[in-house]
Amino acid sequence: MTNLFDINGKVALITGSTHGLGMAMAKGLGQAGATIVVNGNSSQQKIDDAVNELKSEGINAVGYKFNVTEEKEVAEAVQKIEKEVGPIAILINNAGIIKRIPLLEMEVADFREVIDIDLVSPFIVSKHVAKGMIERRQGKIINICSMMSELGRNTVSAYAAAKGGLKMLTKNMATEWAKYNVQINGIGPGYFATEQTKPIRVDGHPFNDFIISRTPAAKWGDPSDLAGAAIFLSSKASDFVNGHILYVDGGILATIGKPSNEE
Repeated sequence: MTNLFDINGKVALITGSTHGLGMAMAKGLGQAGATIVVNGNSSQQKIDDAVNELKSEGINAVGYKFNVTEEKEVAEAVQKIEKEVGPIAILINNAGIIKRIPLLEMEVADFREVIDIDLVSPFIVSKHVAKGMIERRQGKIINICSMMSELGRNTVSAYAAAKGGLKMLTKNMATEWAKYNVQINGIGPGYFATEQTKPIRVDGHPFNDFIISRTPAAKWGDPSDLAGAAIFLSSKASDFVNGHILYVDGGILATIGKPSNEE
């Protein structure tokens, strides 16, 4: 049974993995034996720091700086990674941004930037990584979707549009590539306790209280909670799972919630 979840020695490229949920998944896969390829674009220092953090925990890790929205950079980076590190067996398209701006106030340039990073870049990176996977007749692609792949929320129209599109891109990738023994699925994280959410995760903060009351599990997710989902979708255990979005959300999408007068 343990062989079903064995990813030891597999090369896993995780975009946007210098911090947050990308780093959490990098640690989970790395602790399970995968060789982690860290990616970022803001600075080489952040990549180096992330690689060193992983290595300090005994994880085999390397870093590559490239812009996931620039196809030429992606193509060159994928070729370089496969030459220097090995065939990419696992791709996690995690890089993304969000801009919280009401629709009527949002500039077209801002909308396009979110779509470009959150939706177009998974297409670009997957296109170039999948070529090798198809040749080898083996591979795992995981697109990091969102609860906004299913629900809307004030001020996140571009993000919701991108993540809704990413859900359908995931399904269409599976439609075209499953016959080559490549599995393409998504993970939809709920609300997680990260450094970014730390300022609002305090008792009495309206959003903190909303998340606790809205989530059936009655808590924020721990970033490590994504590790199991990522390992499952990266391993033989998911060889007949394709085009599926696995929501790791504590049950938020399972319920409409409860009235304010209900215990």
